[in-house]
Amino acid sequence: MPATPADEPSGHHEDAARKAHEAGGSSTGDPIQDGSTGWRELPPSTEDWLTEDEWVAWLASIHDEEDPGLAPGEEPDPEDPPPPTRKTRSPRPGQGSRAPVGVPRAVPSGHRGPGEPGSAHRVPGDSPGPAGAFATGQPLDVAPGGAALHGLAEYAAGPGDRFAGASDDELTGMICALDRTEAAACALKHAAVAELIRRRPEPGCEPEGPAQMPATYDEFTEDELRDALAETRDGAARILGLAHDLEVKLPGTRAAFRAGTLRHSKAEIIARATANLDPAEARAAEALVLDRAGRLTPGGLRAAIACAVLEVAPDKARKRREDAQQDARVQRWREDSGNAALMGRELPPAEVLAADQRITWWARQLKKAGLEGDMDVLRARAYLDLLLGKDSRLTVALAADQDSEDREPASSTGDTHDSGPHDEGGAWPSEPDGDADDPGDCEPGEPEDGDPGSDVDDPGDNGFQAPHPAGPHVPPTAGVLPAGFAGHINLTTPLAALLGLAERPGELSGLGPVDPALARDLAGAAARNPKTTWCLTVTDEHGHAIGHGCARPAPRSREPTQQARPGPPGGHDPPGGPGSDPPPRFTFIGSGDHGPPGGYGSWRLSTGISGQPDLIITVDPIAQETCDHRLEARGHDPGVKLRHLAQIRHATCVAPTCRRPAKQCDFEHNIPYEAGGRSCLCNGGPTCRHDHRLKQHPKWKVEQITPGTLRRTAPSGRQYTTEPTRYPI
Repeated sequence: MPATPADEPSGHHEDAARKAHEAGGSSTGDPIQDGSTGWRELPPSTEDWLTEDEWVAWLASIHDEEDPGLAPGEEPDPEDPPPPTRKTRSPRPGQGSRAPVGVPRAVPSGHRGPGEPGSAHRVPGDSPGPAGAFATGQPLDVAPGGAALHGLAEYAAGPGDRFAGASDDELTGMICALDRTEAAACALKHAAVAELIRRRPEPGCEPEGPAQMPATYDEFTEDELRDALAETRDGAARILGLAHDLEVKLPGTRAAFRAGTLRHSKAEIIARATANLDPAEARAAEALVLDRAGRLTPGGLRAAIACAVLEVAPDKARKRREDAQQDARVQRWREDSGNAALMGRELPPAEVLAADQRITWWARQLKKAGLEGDMDVLRARAYLDLLLGKDSRLTVALAADQDSEDREPASSTGDTHDSGPHDEGGAWPSEPDGDADDPGDCEPGEPEDGDPGSDVDDPGDNGFQAPHPAGPHVPPTAGVLPAGFAGHINLTTPLAALLGLAERPGELSGLGPVDPALARDLAGAAARNPKTTWCLTVTDEHGHAIGHGCARPAPRSREPTQQARPGPPGGHDPPGGPGSDPPPRFTFIGSGDHGPPGGYGSWRLSTGISGQPDLIITVDPIAQETCDHRLEARGHDPGVKLRHLAQIRHATCVAPTCRRPAKQCDFEHNIPYEAGGRSCLCNGGPTCRHDHRLKQHPKWKVEQITPGTLRRTAPSGRQYTTEPTRYPI
């Protein structure tokens, strides 16, 4: 490194330059190498230029540095000890006054500042520990992933990887940094796989495009990769496919993956969602989500990129859905626990929703009958009941009868006494067992008398039907719940798409984004049901709800109306297909009423179906940045309207990474009502039971910094914010 002669003791550079010139050195034009200019780059040396006597003389010639004291306006630290009495230093030759060769000499330090050793004020990132730079807002907390970041984290881990001296905030910062490093390493692996594709092109496929990638690779490239990684063929194909898409179609995702902002699972989510798009469309879709993809959960990112794809290429999204129905299948496999799994794939959305609601309905019947387990367990039991035509309520009735028989005293012959009707707690009489020899008692498809297995003592096969406390037994397949799309769901679709003015995606609760064609079909099917309720939500440019209103029937005119006839159950999926009644013709106009002050007016919605009245929708504002407390409840209970608007503003739990639907959450006062908190949109939102308990923990803190934005502070001091739900726009 060049240095001026004044930077070192006088005479050394001049002597070196003079000797080089006398040796016949010539000018080279480089001031560093040209000895004639007085400069020359010297190789590093471990030899000291000062002798022992020169070093002692230099120490004797310098004076003690004065303590600079306090800076202007700086108060003395009360915890600092009094400054010691300074003594004049005198060199003692030969007694440690000279540092050993190769050991850096100590530089006299000034006043201790915040974060320096011994200071009472510790500043994250400026602390003496190696983990300080990983604290919130410090350089390594936001540095991209890579080998350098991994090396610094490895050093900060210390002996035994115990991270000694690291605060909770710094430890969390290292976890995030290592997550970025892991993602960056995985991205580099996929870049290497992409290079393998370039070297193994399919014959006749020349490199093309900015990435210089062939359209496809040699058929045995998958085998080469799966042997190297001990992977399955499908696994190797997924790695090759992701590597190809990142290079050709998703440069933004590739850059975020390489920097560690997106981990491998999220890069795969984006690649799968854009699989049927061309490079230009894929780049447009990824651009709609990359600004927030890193902080979204996998489920949130899956919904966001699906909505982006539907917005960029709605026709391709519809065609992909329709083509994939040809790949419908049912899969089964063994669970790691030893149990089994059964799953249907690529099924029609409307039928899946109807089936899901039917499972939930039967699970509630099982719960009422006294079966043990939470709703997940009961839904699984209901799922099998509906598939097998069984009724698990019988097990409860049989167990009750068995318990009653066990409690009866035995007779002298050993026979049990038939107690007849129950005296206590039984509102139904016992019925005699069916005749197992009567083939008419066998269920359809079961073996009759004489066939193998006909003599098995199974109450489900011998016609026994125990009475049920809720009334006469009705099997779950007897049509108690009407077939078809007739349950309670929330379908959200842009008004322009509903009116046929634009192709915008919708959203179906429980499924996620749906293409415009399916959204219109489902809305048309819902319009034919007179029990369907309609709501209107006004959003801003980000998709945040800023106004909402629920429809009510318009005042009826005196003219008689013709009642619409309900359609037959089942039929086309989604409902409203060929052979059904004419589709609805939605219209949306102003009602002539200005609506509430500060709101968004009053509107008239018509489905165009004969016999159904028009609907009036008055739109109230939803507090986002400020609140005028117009909807504040007087007591603790928020009431129906306030609770509904809070659920519209946040469609899921307000916790940063929770996706439990708001309708399954409680209205949580941010400042408790008992402590003076309002029952208002500015002091509450939907919160699940788990996050409610977290909020009560003394080490956690939740703030509602604006009516629509909440901030959660973890025990480490790190903060995470939740924005309102983004609806399709």
